[in-house]
Amino acid sequence: MNRGKPVIGLTGYLEPAKFGVWETEAVLLHRVYVDCVVAAGGLPVLLPPVSDGYERLVSTVDGLVLTGGADVEPARYGQEPHPATYVRPERDVFEFGLFAAARKAGKPVLGVCRGLQVMSVALGGTLVQHLPESARTTEHQPAPATFGRGTVTLAEGSRAAAILGPETKTLCYHHQAIDRLGTGMQAVGWSADGTIEAAEVPGEFTMGVQWHPEQDSDDIRLFQALVEASKERE
Repeated sequence: MNRGKPVIGLTGYLEPAKFGVWETEAVLLHRVYVDCVVAAGGLPVLLPPVSDGYERLVSTVDGLVLTGGADVEPARYGQEPHPATYVRPERDVFEFGLFAAARKAGKPVLGVCRGLQVMSVALGGTLVQHLPESARTTEHQPAPATFGRGTVTLAEGSRAAAILGPETKTLCYHHQAIDRLGTGMQAVGWSADGTIEAAEVPGEFTMGVQWHPEQDSDDIRLFQALVEASKERE
């Protein structure tokens, strides 16, 4: 039965913030994420990393976005942290649990930047912890709060290419990247320097991109694809 616009859950940050007369810990998310979901025809719901009711939360949404943010705890893929790595372990616990519940329920999942890394590590993958050191490039994160511009080539026959075409312009902000992909995931997008920029699980809407599509309000195709896939689940 058609229930109208699909509900899209978006994972939130738990960070110190200042607004009005208050300076306190707050649940946050860049507004552009929710604007993209609305523009794509979905109803956005913010999911704060404060619960372990993963299956119940997943049951209330039709699709899920794992948003950007802090680095994944390196212990999750068997490494010591690099000095440039900064983590939010409570968010890892929440998002790994949420991702597992979403896949179990067959819900469409889109990972953005950190979200792609969460997906891959959850499936047994590893990360490059600091690209400026290992790849000797700052193109993916030129300066604080400055997005790097690039072009990603997408694999023919992939879901990403079906949505975006053989290549797409991107806005990136990441100092980490996929090293070894998680089990069942396939790399389907690469930047000019060979960094994996998109990966997906064949046969299901479980896909992630390393760039930040929410920062380009003129191109909401990934969010539209997620919303359409979520409608099919109704």
